[in-house]
Amino acid sequence: MLVVVCPGQGAQSPGMLAPWLELPGMDGRLGGYSAVVGQDLAAHGTTSDAATIRDTAVAQPLLVAAALLTFHAVFDGDLTRATGPRIDVVAGHSVGEFGAAALAGVLTEDQALDLVAVRGAAMARAAATTPTSMSAVLGGDPDEVLARLAELGLTPANVNGAGQVVAAGTFEALAALAADPPARTRVIPLQVAGAFHTIHMAPAVDELAARAATVTPADPRITLLSNADGAAITSGPTALSRLVAQVANPVRWDRCQVTMQELGVTGLLELAPAGVLTGLARRTLPGVETVAVKTPADLDAARDLVRRHLHTGTPPTPHSQELPS
Repeated sequence: MLVVVCPGQGAQSPGMLAPWLELPGMDGRLGGYSAVVGQDLAAHGTTSDAATIRDTAVAQPLLVAAALLTFHAVFDGDLTRATGPRIDVVAGHSVGEFGAAALAGVLTEDQALDLVAVRGAAMARAAATTPTSMSAVLGGDPDEVLARLAELGLTPANVNGAGQVVAAGTFEALAALAADPPARTRVIPLQVAGAFHTIHMAPAVDELAARAATVTPADPRITLLSNADGAAITSGPTALSRLVAQVANPVRWDRCQVTMQELGVTGLLELAPAGVLTGLARRTLPGVETVAVKTPADLDAARDLVRRHLHTGTPPTPHSQELPS
């Protein structure tokens, strides 16, 4: 059984799209994406520096565009076929969930990109209101880590599994965490603009909700996992409402990986800019074969993984959710 995953913010790097634009048809497709989001994604993916693409308003559309672009490279081959092989399960981490929703058919690609452009700009404005940030907490006892974050008023914004929790909140609280961390942990400050997936992003939720109200989502055509709790979503409106809510709520990638295990996933393909989610999978999904699609040199391995792991039946759903969280 095959799961395709889309990475989240922080996975971007300067020049990451340059090799992809050498493939036939890719520059035209990316040009279409650029028109939707109102940014020159080709420039951001090839020549923009690290500081430019760290900007939330730039990074988020760029990441979703990269995932969609490389999906077409893997599944369409020469880009002349209307559809590629079916995916069994799809999931995305944070903003990557918008790419996943497009792959599942909940949103069109244009809808996903338009919403992400609104999301990125709104989150950038929210982050500028109050100085906040995020730090990765690696290792330690999970309960002790969560207890220390609660004591400091920090939010476990990303619970990624494999002993990784991302704490988010004010600079003062993060400094206190670094000065007195939980036992056997390392605290690593992240280069982000604000405390994403926390109450500090509430203004961005309102902006994104207003744009989402103009969209009529479809029910997922394939199993789509939610960041909120790892549930398999069967309703388009539920999926869309959760996409809006996740801006100010934690990402539970650990629970998504538990659901992957329950479904019997045997192969995991991470779309560009890949590496982070396959790294987590290698530590938390033993026996699951992974391929990270970083450059066109990875396409043969990706297509081979698809051929060998694509399921022929309907994947079981261990738990689904019809009500928005």
